[in-house]
Amino acid sequence: GIGMKERDAAEVTVSHTDLASFTALVRYLLTDNFDLGEEEGGRAQRALDLRELAQMYQVPRLELLCAQALQESVAPATAVPLLEAAHATGDGRLLAQCRRFVADHAAEVRASGGVEQLRDLGVAKGLLGDALDQVAELKG
Repeated sequence: GIGMKERDAAEVTVSHTDLASFTALVRYLLTDNFDLGEEEGGRAQRALDLRELAQMYQVPRLELLCAQALQESVAPATAVPLLEAAHATGDGRLLAQCRRFVADHAAEVRASGGVEQLRDLGVAKGLLGDALDQVAELKG
């Protein structure tokens, strides 16, 4: 009721998100309920999207909950996409965790299609460097 155009609009556009992530943000703000949904593979992406919204709208507790959920969702199928997201957002903790996971579970990551998911050349170079370091360590 303060004269904002959104008050009378039939539709309000919120950029940089999708409906499910924005709904999760609003639900969290209204109920203090942190819910990423049931879909296991989609939980990591929802946590990434929701963390971005939490940063954008300055909701630090939600941002921390998303960071924790991301750390808990590192698995063979999610390690590479999360690694690339961590690299893109500058999340050093998640980046280190994903790198270690890929090194320790290389066969499972490869079998899950993680190698084919690589899009970022910088991340690929980093993983290659990690692999070369491991080979040198085994030889030494």
